[in-house]
Amino acid sequence: MNVQEIEINEAFRAEVREWMNSHLTGRFASLKHASGLGAEGYDAQLAKEWEQELAKGGWTGIGWSAEHGGRAATLAQQVIFHEEYVSCGGPGRIGHIGETLLAPTLMHYGTPEQKARFLPGILAGKDYWAQGYSEPGAGSDLAGIRTRARIDPATGEWVIDGQKVWTSWAHESGWIFVLARCDETVVQAAPGNGARHGGMVLLLVPLHQPGVEVRPIRQITGTSEFNEVFFDGARTEGSLHLGPVGDGWKVAMYLLGCERGASTLGQQAHFRYELNLILELARKNGAARDPLLRQRLAKAALGLQTLRSHALRSSGEGTSQRVASVSKYAWSNWHRDLGELAMEVLGEQGELALSDPELRPLQQLWLVSRADTIYAGTNEIQMNLMAERALGMPR
Repeated sequence: MNVQEIEINEAFRAEVREWMNSHLTGRFASLKHASGLGAEGYDAQLAKEWEQELAKGGWTGIGWSAEHGGRAATLAQQVIFHEEYVSCGGPGRIGHIGETLLAPTLMHYGTPEQKARFLPGILAGKDYWAQGYSEPGAGSDLAGIRTRARIDPATGEWVIDGQKVWTSWAHESGWIFVLARCDETVVQAAPGNGARHGGMVLLLVPLHQPGVEVRPIRQITGTSEFNEVFFDGARTEGSLHLGPVGDGWKVAMYLLGCERGASTLGQQAHFRYELNLILELARKNGAARDPLLRQRLAKAALGLQTLRSHALRSSGEGTSQRVASVSKYAWSNWHRDLGELAMEVLGEQGELALSDPELRPLQQLWLVSRADTIYAGTNEIQMNLMAERALGMPR
């Protein structure tokens, strides 16, 4: 990076900090440092209004090209934005799934009509999306999905029947992208016919319709981030499939690459905030004087730095699935271990039902992080992918 680039990036950092400090105030102040849906006290409606505030300031889709309404920010500037956003207390982004997962997939696979219809609402913080992948019996083994999609010959619409589970944020979303297996009448002309990963389609489906039922799942934290979603003759327009019909698996894998790649940049910044909370408590309650805990704290700090380096390396265009699998495996294990470290630093207090606003977030961190190695592809699935696709080992 040359001197001019350093000056440009420092000016950008100052711009982000000034905007955050002048806008994350007043009615938005209660959102400061709230980790997101599933966290205690997270006001989803206010978080949506915050998304729209960010959009007005030009801080949504900052990595999108100007063609799609973004800032075309460089990777370095995206990192700076995430660092300053968290440093200033920015809350977890309720528009994350639409902005960082669906939108890049729309840009890659979507038709001009689909891009024109959906990207503006995502960018403006007005349209929210859920991810319809996992099913009962098809969580780790996504290729085992049973949700079916067929074409109604009378209307030309897609008709969907089946069930999804562990569906993040469906109860706060208006749309869901659904990976479904095509009916035999559709799949005959579709690519990949006969293969286990063939004959699928990724559909864009409105959630607010008579054929869809969303049931929030109460989690160990006492809140709900995940849902069950039932499709009973749900419908969507015939043109709302991403990519070729029958090739939905390929589109779904592209989207997962976004989930495990560039979108972790903001996550890294929040991890730093959580680690700093633990370090602050360790200094305050004396846990830092324990040589074994001190060693674990240092290991956590080094691990986070390694995660950051890997995220930067794997965030460019063309990120491979195997690199993305390494990223998911690494951050989920690190964050699960951080939750356990938080409980160690809390000591006996961690066993109690804490109400102290300084201590309870660390207890919640432990509870929330138990799911990290399961969702977005379990550890076992990631290791299989790395073994087969990175090391060339046989199935």
